[in-house]
Amino acid sequence: MSDDDDSTARPRGVYWLPNLLTTGALFAGFYAVVAAIDLKFELAGAAVFVAMFFDGLDGRVARWTHTESTFGKEYDSLSDMVSFGVAPAIVTYQWGVARIAEYGPLWRRLGWLVCFFYAAAAALRLARFNSRSATQDKHYFEGLPSPSAAAVVAALVWLASDQTNIGLPGLILAFLVTAIAGALMISRFAFNSFKQVNPGAKVRFTYIVLVPLAFVFIFLYPAITLLLLFGCYALSAPTVWSYRKLRRRARGAPQL
Repeated sequence: MSDDDDSTARPRGVYWLPNLLTTGALFAGFYAVVAAIDLKFELAGAAVFVAMFFDGLDGRVARWTHTESTFGKEYDSLSDMVSFGVAPAIVTYQWGVARIAEYGPLWRRLGWLVCFFYAAAAALRLARFNSRSATQDKHYFEGLPSPSAAAVVAALVWLASDQTNIGLPGLILAFLVTAIAGALMISRFAFNSFKQVNPGAKVRFTYIVLVPLAFVFIFLYPAITLLLLFGCYALSAPTVWSYRKLRRRARGAPQL
């Protein structure tokens, strides 16, 4: 090989900082699975949110430091599948299936299928996002993002982790929420990405007060606060879609 070829050859290796953060997200997702197996559901739920924190940082750090790469994108997607697809499904399985099985084998099978459906929906959601990322509107996500779906499921299990017996209705509700989270991931609802928000723009004073207030509630009541926040986000797109559809029907209705 000539000297010219050596000078033009692309250097081998990967950017360490963003991929280190992605590894942190992957580790948190793996720990959530381990904690669920050990029946430490509060730690398992919290670990999913730690994974969300690292997942939110790796892409931003890559853009800020101009270290974006195809390898990083693929690694991030695989990490997301573990942390926000497999981990929440196993956490829900470990927490709920053994309990709902006490009410009969049919309930156990339904719980098992719901957990698998959630994991499969996360995989389909990530595959669709990767295949359409170049052409998709950056202001919106098609389908509920997998980290937000995982947040709803993890917060629900976290909230119920200290309940010794929530009964069959509570278990049915938990699995129903998990199934809905999975269905929203593969839906075509447009969820706001908030990427158009300008950090340097002026906002009302009320918003400045609400942000630290939200952090206070997260610190004092983490599970219920996070469940409400991400639950409202998960319901936002279907609510807006339903409202617009009702308005169109009302406008098209004949006047009496």
